[in-house]
Amino acid sequence: MRKTIVLAAAATLMLAGAASAQQQPAQQPAPAPTTPAPATPQPAVPTIQSVNIVDITELPKDTQTQVNQVIAQRGDAGLKKLRSSIDATPKVKSALEAKGLSSAQVVAASMEPNGALTLITKKAS
Repeated sequence: MRKTIVLAAAATLMLAGAASAQQQPAQQPAPAPTTPAPATPQPAVPTIQSVNIVDITELPKDTQTQVNQVIAQRGDAGLKKLRSSIDATPKVKSALEAKGLSSAQVVAASMEPNGALTLITKKAS
């Protein structure tokens, strides 16, 4: 009889342990972090090493078609953003002015990992 009681008590303790393991702990408020979490590393943006300015008419026909497709997809808002970025970057703005151009004539830009910025311009028609 004692064996039965001991087995019943042991089974009850085992079931109670398993049941408490399945219960989720009460939600505790998260402590305020004392130090800011490290930011996710952002890919390094290359600095502008050189500025190349190319008129769209100097490009091969296939490339001109691709540039025109990009321009159409980007829309006016994207073009305005590009031009305002150019105006806010003295090195790029002065490179355009040295060629007698302004950001208003830039229709596309491409930045290479080595820091070479290529601006594609289009003369007003």
